[in-house]
Amino acid sequence: MNIAIVLLNWNGEKLLRRFLPTLVTNSLKAKIYVIDNGSSDNSVKYIKNNFQNIKCIVLKKNYGFAEGYNLGLKNINADLFCLINSDIEVTKNWLEPVIRLFKSDTDISIAQPKILNYNKKNFFEYSGAAGGYIDSYGYAFCRGRIFSTLERDQNQYNDKKRIFWASGACIFIRSKLWKNLNGFDKDLFAHFEEIDFCWRAFNRGHKNYYIPNSKVFHIGAASLKVSYFKWYLNFRNSLIVMLKNLPEKDLFKILATRLFLDIIAALRFLFKGKLKIFLAIFKSHIYFYKNYKKHYKKRENKITENQYWKVRSIVWEYFIKKNKIFSSLSQYSNNI
Repeated sequence: MNIAIVLLNWNGEKLLRRFLPTLVTNSLKAKIYVIDNGSSDNSVKYIKNNFQNIKCIVLKKNYGFAEGYNLGLKNINADLFCLINSDIEVTKNWLEPVIRLFKSDTDISIAQPKILNYNKKNFFEYSGAAGGYIDSYGYAFCRGRIFSTLERDQNQYNDKKRIFWASGACIFIRSKLWKNLNGFDKDLFAHFEEIDFCWRAFNRGHKNYYIPNSKVFHIGAASLKVSYFKWYLNFRNSLIVMLKNLPEKDLFKILATRLFLDIIAALRFLFKGKLKIFLAIFKSHIYFYKNYKKHYKKRENKITENQYWKVRSIVWEYFIKKNKIFSSLSQYSNNI
């Protein structure tokens, strides 16, 4: 099985100096590529001067996470793509469990490792933790992370398990599926593009898995540091992803409920004096309704009626019932 490990870089020279040597040392069974998203620092020069076996694919400008990978992966041939952030430290033998998993079941098309916090190594990390799930209203959460609550890793999630979405911080995708789904939705730019991809794969019957024996450490939030823009993208993109992937019979009911929940969230931030986040949520909805038809046209002709959600409402579970950790959640779906 040919594996291509692909980093998307934008002005990440410091991160490359910090993490690329370890990635090279611990990934001898793979070919490593760097897609440079129009960096203005010395990222490309550093790689070319120090890692002759790493191929750099240089793009003219910053196309964002989604389109950056779309353009770069057109130049890479492999059986399995590993899309990995430049702020991740991999561990020894991290690839072996991944290879075994994909060889064992051809229906498994997407997977992620255990993602731990680089700065607090015995805690799960926000972006993926022990695998991603979603509630019926499109709010994403993970085993090991619900909203801002991060669990300590006490081996409670050391089981290989089917999940709904895998983290874009470190996601393994069969190249055949990547091509069949035409990669990420470039309109998302960054945030939720991996959830959209995994949802589209789910609707076609593909399986996504979490691999506990493969472990990485993630710093997180190393690219988009402006909180307003991140909040805007998160709320906007989650709406777009639901519009594209929800079963038709649930679409309008779920979107109407989500509008109500987002209004509550926006007012909550406003009352806390966080005006920029309030405006980010408001503007995300303005964009969504203005561009509704554009994104509705992206829906596939046949979308599965299988239950995609893990709990009915993670907002209710977390804020009302005070269930702060994954194992305490109720209303489990048996499909995932």
